[in-house]
Amino acid sequence: MMKTAGDILKEKKRMMVTVRPDQTVREALERMRVNRIGAILVKRGERIVGIWTDRDLARDVLLRGFDIDTALIGDHMANEICTVPDTTPILKLQELFLGLFTRHILITRQDKPVGLLSMGDVLRASLLEKDAQIKDLNAVASWEYYENWGWDRKLKSPNK
Repeated sequence: MMKTAGDILKEKKRMMVTVRPDQTVREALERMRVNRIGAILVKRGERIVGIWTDRDLARDVLLRGFDIDTALIGDHMANEICTVPDTTPILKLQELFLGLFTRHILITRQDKPVGLLSMGDVLRASLLEKDAQIKDLNAVASWEYYENWGWDRKLKSPNK
């Protein structure tokens, strides 16, 4: 059975990491460093309102007057984030990453955010799933199977 976004989140074993839009870039970077992540969700109350990533920092650091101690995440975050339910199959997730040129997808359960998946998370899960399928196929079609196949049959002449 094909894995879903929810399955990948369970294996990832990571809680959603968020900051508020009124927090500074330094505060967001510190949370990202502690959690060893490259993207952080921006949450206002109970609602996810955006995402901020290490790529955003790389772009914004070149802005005249940009200061990580005064710049607010809400002023530098991306407001749009692709969102799908946790029942979304891995193949559909791959299609979304490729088709939308996005690097992160917000996962929801009953319309409530439950986690964030990166392109790397989905690629890893896909490769592990394919590896398991190959191992299963190899177990079914081992050389022993072919070496012993048909030896228990007796050849009979078609004339008898």
